[in-house]
Amino acid sequence: MSKPRSYTEETLAIIARFFHTVDFLISAKQIRGKATYCRAYNINRLNFDTQSKNHSAGYFQVSWLLGLIKDYNVSADWLLTGKGDMFKK
Repeated sequence: MSKPRSYTEETLAIIARFFHTVDFLISAKQIRGKATYCRAYNINRLNFDTQSKNHSAGYFQVSWLLGLIKDYNVSADWLLTGKGDMFKK
């Protein structure tokens, strides 16, 4: 799969919320660390790290959001739109 030329501002905002949420869950000790998240959801760790340092890197996949939504009660609406609360009620 080739990397996209550029992400839209909306996509960059989703990526930023994704990494913010992963960092929050690690600091709250709900996730042991980035490697643990990557292993659990079959995410290439090098791509994850590259994308976290440069949100425009081109490796981000929507499927990376699924673990947060399914297993950590993170609001899909918040991840995608930034509206509402980070966590489902």
